[in-house]
Amino acid sequence: MDLKLKIWRQKNAKDKGRFETYEVKSISPDSSFLEMLDILNDQLILEGKEPVAFDHDCREGICGMCSLYINGRAHGPDSEITTCQLHMRKFKDGDTITIEPWRSAAFPVIKDLVVDRYAFDKILQAGGFVSVNTGGVPDGNAIPIAKPKADESMDAAACIGCGACVATCKNGSAMLFVAARVSSLALLPQGKIEGARRAKAMVAKMDELGFGGCTNTQACEMECPKLVSIAHIARLNREFLVAKLRD
Repeated sequence: MDLKLKIWRQKNAKDKGRFETYEVKSISPDSSFLEMLDILNDQLILEGKEPVAFDHDCREGICGMCSLYINGRAHGPDSEITTCQLHMRKFKDGDTITIEPWRSAAFPVIKDLVVDRYAFDKILQAGGFVSVNTGGVPDGNAIPIAKPKADESMDAAACIGCGACVATCKNGSAMLFVAARVSSLALLPQGKIEGARRAKAMVAKMDELGFGGCTNTQACEMECPKLVSIAHIARLNREFLVAKLRD
């Protein structure tokens, strides 16, 4: 496959940035999208040019680092996958592919396609944990949890924090991410102790960091590679309102 790539290049956070066009040839349809970018970078290095900076780590759809906006969609034209799981067979020979970083005020561009997602870490630090002294390792069946609740909690915990929900949302909202973190703990007995404080603290930190509000367009759910449901946003809203009423 021969392809034309329109890639966002930006030296640093202060640079205005611009699109640059490159051509790659003889790309195998079985190559992953990141392998295609590796081939491009090898080509640029041989030409004495600066390679394109992009984020990646596990390349197994687990870590969420490979956050790219491809042809107007978070993680590209496939569904239920991260960018590293996207293969070139989803494109056609001669296609022009536009590649951008996440676009959100809360995710400033570091360089080229790499954005700073430390805002998510700050939200987790605000309350996305359970602070209890467990002592020794308890027996796995010491605290009975109904299977539907456990399954729902695990579905929420499947969120990998890639930021696709923020990049897709027209408001740049992080509600799906925050809701998934709150839900995964709120459904379990261990998480109920700090439930009220957690919901208030994480929502307050989200607002402080400049994320937008949720208007329930469901775009976040549609583009989430792990299919985290917006039903968790409803639970977050309930947890938050209960906490405020208790105050």
